[in-house]
Amino acid sequence: MQLSCSLPPGPRAAEFARLAEQLGYARVWLYDSPLLYPDVWMTLAQIAGATTRIRLGPGVLVPSLRHVAAQAAAIATLELAAPGRVAVAIGTGFTGRRLLGQPPLAWKSVAEYVRALRALLLGDEPVVDGAPLRLLHGDGFAPARPIRTPILVAANGPRGLEVARALGDGVLALADPPAGFAWCALARSGTVLEPGETLTSARVFDALAPAIALAYHATYESAGAAVDQLPNGRAWREAIERAPAERRHLVIHEGHCVAVPPRERALLAPSVGAMTFTGTLEELRARWSELAAAGATELAYAPAGPDIPRELRAMARVAGLG
Repeated sequence: MQLSCSLPPGPRAAEFARLAEQLGYARVWLYDSPLLYPDVWMTLAQIAGATTRIRLGPGVLVPSLRHVAAQAAAIATLELAAPGRVAVAIGTGFTGRRLLGQPPLAWKSVAEYVRALRALLLGDEPVVDGAPLRLLHGDGFAPARPIRTPILVAANGPRGLEVARALGDGVLALADPPAGFAWCALARSGTVLEPGETLTSARVFDALAPAIALAYHATYESAGAAVDQLPNGRAWREAIERAPAERRHLVIHEGHCVAVPPRERALLAPSVGAMTFTGTLEELRARWSELAAAGATELAYAPAGPDIPRELRAMARVAGLG
């Protein structure tokens, strides 16, 4: 199983990608959520220029954020800058949709988008909105077609996994490794505990708070009052629901995966960190082996907190890198 990292686009993304490359990480994925982070494609271009080996790509693209022609052109541009190093992941959207006040996309529309995107990259002519499209970039403006950029589908449920098997080169999953994929990347957050540390240690909570907050966000968005079952969940929900319904989405996801607002941080329970990929070096090495044995081929690690270099170095030791 390979170790990759998932990062938000930001001013230090290229620095973190260089460190990941030095440590032996296989790939760096960047989030795509325009109302939270800088542009994913511009940041990937910076990373391409700052690295030489590590593979890279957006994870996860949301079809409704860009026309398929613009997406294909962006992929072609990155392939020109980092030939052979690019892959993309595409899904229905979480904050990339929720922060627009919209639900995740239907899988039917994602499937149509993936088909059209792959066709454009291969040099074919998909019909989009009733008109045939084709990449017309001349020599030197993009790689020669066909451009065979791998496409992963971010999926967990039955319909998403069906689309991933039919149209993807692999799957990016949040839960246990789904069966039947030669490329099975698992998204994980967490931290490696130092001797004597627990979930309530200050450093540990700082590193886990964004992931803990995400558990509340995702539960509330998918099941509403079911978030009450999490520690302090009812108090968290009541605080969120003080915001007007039409603006609530802006409050829920503030600081998503980067920084937790003080008003929310006070309500988060450190015990929820047990849901993450957190443990001692020995414990995480055992869990690493279990995931690999279950079919995972890549662990996409999302470090968080104030010391990203520390988190990247510690997780590299779990994977036996360096």
